[in-house]
Amino acid sequence: MEIEEIEKIIKNLTQVFFDAGDLSIELRNKGLKKHIKKDKTPVTNGDIEVNNIILNNLKRISPTIPIVSEETLENKNLDLSTFWLVDPIDGTYDYINNRDEFTLNAGLIINKVAVAGIIYAPAKNRMFYSYGNNISYELKDNNEKVLNNKNIDMNNIKAVSYSDNLKTEIIEIHKKLRVKEYIKMKSSLKFCVIATGEFHVYAAEPRASEWDIAAGHAILKNSGGTITDFDGNEILYGKIGFKNPSIILKSTADL
Repeated sequence: MEIEEIEKIIKNLTQVFFDAGDLSIELRNKGLKKHIKKDKTPVTNGDIEVNNIILNNLKRISPTIPIVSEETLENKNLDLSTFWLVDPIDGTYDYINNRDEFTLNAGLIINKVAVAGIIYAPAKNRMFYSYGNNISYELKDNNEKVLNNKNIDMNNIKAVSYSDNLKTEIIEIHKKLRVKEYIKMKSSLKFCVIATGEFHVYAAEPRASEWDIAAGHAILKNSGGTITDFDGNEILYGKIGFKNPSIILKSTADL
C-alpha cells in the first residue's frame, strides 16, 4: 500500500473513533452490562458496540483488508500477513470502574509489521495516530502535533508499569535503563505517553495479545521510539494465537 492510501484510511478513521469514544462514555454513564468471557476477563455491551462501529467502518473504508478483533472469532484461524488488529476497548477494568485511561485501538499490519495505527482515549480526550515512518501525531483541537521531537533528561527517566509490584526481571531492566520513578498504567495509552516523551520506558514479560499493542507499536515506532522483545528482536504480528512476547518500549533509541 502507498503511504497516501494509508494516510487517507487513518484520517477517515479519526471521526469514527471520536464517535465510538462518545458512545463508550454514553453507555458507561447509563450503566454497563457486564459478563465474564471464557478467558476469565470481563466484557461489556460498550466493548461490543464500539467493536461493531469500528469493524463496520473498517470494512467500508478498507474492504479488502481482513480484520482480527479481540471481540470476534472472524479470521483468527487464518495465516495472515496484512490485516487489521482491533482492540475496541483496551483497559476494560478501567472502563468498568469509571477510570479514564481506557482506549480504542486499531493497528494496520502489513507483511507482519505494525505500519499504522490509531488510538483514542475518550475520557481524556486524547487522539493519537500514525500512518508511516516518522509520521506520528497527537490530534489536538484539529491540529496535528508531531511526536518525533523529544528532548529527554537522561537524569530523570520515568517508566510506566502494568503493576505496582514489579517483578525482579523488570526491576533489573529499570536499573539498566536508569529509571528514577514509575507509575501504573494498564491500557495502550502507555505507548502514546512514551511516544510524546511524557514517559520513557515500559517493560513487560510475555502477556496479553497482539491487538493490545499493534496500534501503539506503530505510533511509538513512527515517533522515533523503539519496541523490541527482551533480547532486542523485532516484534512481528500474525503469530499463532496472536500472543505477545516480552516487550520493551523506549521513547528514543538513545536510551
